[in-house]
Amino acid sequence: MNETIGRMTPFIVMDVLERANELQREGIEVIHLEVGEPDFNMPECIVQAAVEAHHNGATHYTHSLGDPQLRLAISEFYQSEYNVTVEPECIVVTSGSSPAILMALMLLCQPGDEVIISNPGYPCYRNFTLACHAEPVFVSLHAENGFQYNVDEIRAKITDRTRAIFVNSPMNPTGTLVDDDVYRELVNLNIPVISDEIYHGLVYDGRASSILEFTDKAFVVNGFSKRFAMTGLRLGYLIAPKECMRSLQILQQNLFICAPSTAQKAGIAALREANSDVDLMRSIYNERRIYLIERLKKMGFVIQTEPQGAFYIFCDARRFTSDSYGFAFDVLEKAHVGITPGVDFGTAGEGFVRFSYANSIENIRIGMDKLEKYLSELIQLQTDGVTLS
Repeated sequence: MNETIGRMTPFIVMDVLERANELQREGIEVIHLEVGEPDFNMPECIVQAAVEAHHNGATHYTHSLGDPQLRLAISEFYQSEYNVTVEPECIVVTSGSSPAILMALMLLCQPGDEVIISNPGYPCYRNFTLACHAEPVFVSLHAENGFQYNVDEIRAKITDRTRAIFVNSPMNPTGTLVDDDVYRELVNLNIPVISDEIYHGLVYDGRASSILEFTDKAFVVNGFSKRFAMTGLRLGYLIAPKECMRSLQILQQNLFICAPSTAQKAGIAALREANSDVDLMRSIYNERRIYLIERLKKMGFVIQTEPQGAFYIFCDARRFTSDSYGFAFDVLEKAHVGITPGVDFGTAGEGFVRFSYANSIENIRIGMDKLEKYLSELIQLQTDGVTLS
């Protein structure tokens, strides 16, 4: 067995989901508030583009960097959305954002190099780093500071082996947006920044800036899964400095060949025709966000920083538990509501839980009612001196 795999951690939210699915196969109704997947169907214009691609025979390999029309559409999107120029030649289209993250790290890291990652943060960053035989170095984020990156703390972690710094905005699990001043300070550190912008387009309070507004030397990870509800089509992309593109192309050719051809045709339609659909989805997400924040606060969860983007709420649950893993599975087994333990996102997430509002408002209401009943019974048990087993 490869020792590196032994150092990797499971993606706990998937363990929760798989147990929830087992309960459902037993006939138990489960309210899913754990999964970070849009509950919307793809916009019709995207569906039609995918269907037409099949009918027209666009089912073969594309250019390894991606369909030229899609790369042009991405370039046009960044010009209109952020007023930045991204040459199509600086884009590699990938099978979802995960290959983009992996290839960026493979490009930047040698064995023993270091990558700075937030704690809490998206758990796969750590495991991708380990897969590249580099070492994750963690910088803690704090609820009382809005889960913002502290550049002084990042600077203190930089060594002569630091090869990259991960940032994620809007962030999973907190929904926080990175301040522009943080971007300005980060680019001055002269360390490559990998900016995960997959939740752009799902912002309810403020504006999500792209790091490309501050430098053209960063690596941007983005895709179609969240903004356009295209998770199953597996379509993402990486924007990188021009001098890195041949190396990335070699990686793509050998590891993945190219992204799915019909998905790429659908991606063109998404960028050029689906803006009104995204606006509607965002409005519905916001309705859910407002409702869920209110219900959770009334139950006693602490939300020091309300999410500005994505579709998550990261709650302090220490009134109820010091074991977020045990708590999440107890909620699942007894209340039949799926939630994600904060420890999935790092040690600094312990005592927190993440709720996803990528579910209907009707299901969210049912889930909150079930959770409220569970908590009232839990508090009574705690009053009686009984703890979770």
